[in-house]
Amino acid sequence: MKTHWQILVVDDEEVMCESLAAWLREDGYPVDTAASGREAVEKARLRDYAICFVDLKMPGGMDGIETMMQIRRERPDASIIIITAYATVDTAIAAMKEGAQEYIVKPCNPEEISLLVSRIVKVKNLQRENAILRKKLTRQYSAHDVISKNPRMRRILELAADVGGLRSTVLIQGESGTGKELVARAIHHAGDRAQKPFVAVSCAALTETLLEIELFGREKGSSTGAAEWKRGKFEHADGGTIFLDEIGDIPPKLQMELLRVLQERCFYRVGGSEEVRVDVRVIAATHVDLRQAVAEGKFRDDLFYRLNVIEIRVPALRERREDIPLLARHFTERLSRELGKDAGEISDGALRVLMDHNWPGNIRELENAVERALVTCRGQALTEEDFAFLAQNGTVGKAWAIPAGMTLQEMEKRLIVATIQRTGGNIKESAAILGIDRSTLYEKIKRYEIPR
Repeated sequence: MKTHWQILVVDDEEVMCESLAAWLREDGYPVDTAASGREAVEKARLRDYAICFVDLKMPGGMDGIETMMQIRRERPDASIIIITAYATVDTAIAAMKEGAQEYIVKPCNPEEISLLVSRIVKVKNLQRENAILRKKLTRQYSAHDVISKNPRMRRILELAADVGGLRSTVLIQGESGTGKELVARAIHHAGDRAQKPFVAVSCAALTETLLEIELFGREKGSSTGAAEWKRGKFEHADGGTIFLDEIGDIPPKLQMELLRVLQERCFYRVGGSEEVRVDVRVIAATHVDLRQAVAEGKFRDDLFYRLNVIEIRVPALRERREDIPLLARHFTERLSRELGKDAGEISDGALRVLMDHNWPGNIRELENAVERALVTCRGQALTEEDFAFLAQNGTVGKAWAIPAGMTLQEMEKRLIVATIQRTGGNIKESAAILGIDRSTLYEKIKRYEIPR
């Protein structure tokens, strides 16, 4: 629709200004006029003009180039067209260098003006449609800040919605940087506790004594320097959810106290004798294999079973590569605004580099890589050169060359072995990754004599 795009005509010659405005109005565009650069800048502050026709030579101390620069500060997306009766190569170069999209010479041809504006509007319509589609795509593949179109992640989000209203404890397992806390928040917001507090605690960040106080609080005078009583995170989370990150690092003494909280829904503050009761939903997360920790005697088996009522395994980013373009574009748009950078797009070449990377640090590493690229880039979009540091780190994935003479059965066997190893022997998860039923996977394990 032409009425979506506002146009501003700036010229100190009243006849020229009104004639150009009249031509554009006949084409169906809403048009404002300004007789000076200062008036034009004031109008641009108040209205979002898509296209501005600016005369190069104007009196009053602000010529066309300066007017254009001031308008672009107010409206970075505006297309500026410089008009002049005195065309030279130098003025054309100066105008283009400062950001003019076009440069036309008086007397203006109405048909030429119509074609020029139509071409610019077509581009702007495409840009607007792309922005709308990108936002729709992000909404389609996002839930409570979890952005994904990966089938496993979609099932995780469906499970989060199903268990959101329950009080059952959830254990989220996955590598560092995979977004375990975002999944925990999705669970919290899916239930009736959404309006209550969500309190996150890192169990790996504090010593045993400080972590105990952080979780359960302390009474006044419980230790030297404890001049005031302090509420713990469990009390802060009352009615809501407490997220215990890196639960595998919790010391043995606190494992016993945490088990009592899960069983009895009550605890004592450090140095206190009064029992404190809370209604808290517990979600725990870890990057370590808790089953192995239990087998090695490093983690209480009774606590593990209390935590592992509902188990969620978040896949690594290299296992959901189809999400890399979605996440990369999301981070590029958000971080470019936060950093005040012009580069809000990412090229296809850059996406190929990101798709080939192994991402040992997962989504956190991807976000950091995009931020580093934005800080050092000089163009309007991130390119593969801006991510050259990934190759220097030696972590870009290499294409797998199929060994000569390998049979289809051998390839299938290798794929099954690699998948089972990656999931730590979890047959249900392995079958989901491979896209087959568990019974089918068991048959193939037996046929290929794959050790478990």
